[in-house]
Amino acid sequence: MELLKAAMAAPSAGNEQPWHFIVIDDRDLMASIQKVHPFSRMLDEAPLAIMVCGDTSMERHLGFWVQDCAAATENLLLAAHSMGLGAVWIGVHPHEDREMAIRRLFCLPDGIIPLSIVALGHPAESKEPSNRFMAERMHYNLDW
Repeated sequence: MELLKAAMAAPSAGNEQPWHFIVIDDRDLMASIQKVHPFSRMLDEAPLAIMVCGDTSMERHLGFWVQDCAAATENLLLAAHSMGLGAVWIGVHPHEDREMAIRRLFCLPDGIIPLSIVALGHPAESKEPSNRFMAERMHYNLDW
């Protein structure tokens, strides 16, 4: 519940909150996801996953469901980290083949689009954060 509360506290365009979350703990479903998503092998060991879906029927600001659900996914990842859990973002949208396969697997109704799946568990290893800072990608005002 704490992870979902954190996800739902994400900023949202116009506060429309166009998201739904599917908690996945069924091993057969996780194995089925791995058959249709080539980058989901971490589900083999994860005891739990949460799928973040956008609901296009809730849109007042066209297309912003992607940003809203991405913010919810990031909040979920940060909350998991703060709780000492391991978490991995598995992207689904905008790969149409993955979206359709996941939609069929979960019998998602029209207008519900899977954006991401977050695999959750206790980390098998501890890694130092990577340093991705690149000064050449930083700009001030009109200095491009």
